[in-house]
Amino acid sequence: MNWTTTTPIPDEFFRGALELERTARGTVPHRLPAAARAQANNDPQLLMAESQPSGVRIAFRTSATELELETVRSLATYLGAPARPDGIIELVVNGVLLGSSTTSGGNTTTIDMATGAASLDTGSPCISRFSLLPDGIKNVELWLPHNETTELIALRANAPVEVAPPSRLPVWLHHGSSISHGSNATSPTGTWPAVAARRGGVELVNLGFGGSALLDPFTARTIRETPADVISIKIGINLVNLDLMRLRAFGPAVHGFLDTIRDGHPHTPLLVISPIHCAIHEDTPGPGAFDMEALAAGRMRFIATGDPAETAAGKLTLRVIRGELERIVRERSAGDGNLYHLDGQELYGGADAVRLPLSDALHPDAATHQLMGERFAQLAFSAGAALARKEDSNG
Repeated sequence: MNWTTTTPIPDEFFRGALELERTARGTVPHRLPAAARAQANNDPQLLMAESQPSGVRIAFRTSATELELETVRSLATYLGAPARPDGIIELVVNGVLLGSSTTSGGNTTTIDMATGAASLDTGSPCISRFSLLPDGIKNVELWLPHNETTELIALRANAPVEVAPPSRLPVWLHHGSSISHGSNATSPTGTWPAVAARRGGVELVNLGFGGSALLDPFTARTIRETPADVISIKIGINLVNLDLMRLRAFGPAVHGFLDTIRDGHPHTPLLVISPIHCAIHEDTPGPGAFDMEALAAGRMRFIATGDPAETAAGKLTLRVIRGELERIVRERSAGDGNLYHLDGQELYGGADAVRLPLSDALHPDAATHQLMGERFAQLAFSAGAALARKEDSNG
């Protein structure tokens, strides 16, 4: 095979990343800029989550019928916990999903939850191959694994590659928790934001960070400074399962987060989404914890450890947060005609939990991600909906 090798991969090929880190071997895409990462107090959870390229893809134009993408993945596992599934790289040609490749090798950090000790195993790069692409010039996207930090080394093709034409789709910037990040989805185009974006005809920038949707000011400033035609933020579950703040702090923190976004996007349609249904935290505060009995049986499951009576002292539950978000948006929207609210239970509610229970009591499975994405596309992007593109919006 006569390969045309592109290394490093040009910045212009990346979509959905906010910053690119050049390494000795290649490129690591980030979903938070360095200035924001520096203010995260070296939080390993956030630094891991933002470096996992959920929604990030490389886009290019080519007549090639054979492709290879060389990557090195980095992932974390927990000693005694079920093995996490390998990542997937997906091939989309002219908007149609045509293939996928499972990742392997790379660097694996194993963490002992009892002691906090970590060990590192270093493996080889992964070569993801895609063949039998349609003949002729075409627009190609390679969607990167949503659940693995990925260093891109080289792109190889049996014909030259060039920068894809700019997308004419409106840019949708979304921020949320691990559910938005894609936890328990089985593929990068199968996360609910990716499903919604493809159905809604928008260009996705996904700032869903596992365990880290915490109303951090640096995240609000990142949203403020990122161009977007429409914006959504999904708030709640991480504040509860980390037991991060009380009701007194929650309201002002939400106002401050929205104020910061509005500093850079004064008229952009902005949708505030409350939490989806999660039985363990509906009326029971955090903190959340691993269910150790389930882990001993080889299953990952979460529990809530708070006392429902503590809500009287200001502890947060999902039900409390939904009420506060609805009130805050209702009051602010009197002077902000482009601010909207969506009850997350319209994406996944109590009745859905009977038919499609959260497999680990916290995260949707692949079928539920698909359902949520389809519902969001209808509720947010259809004609007349909150995030349907308006000619007078600006970001």
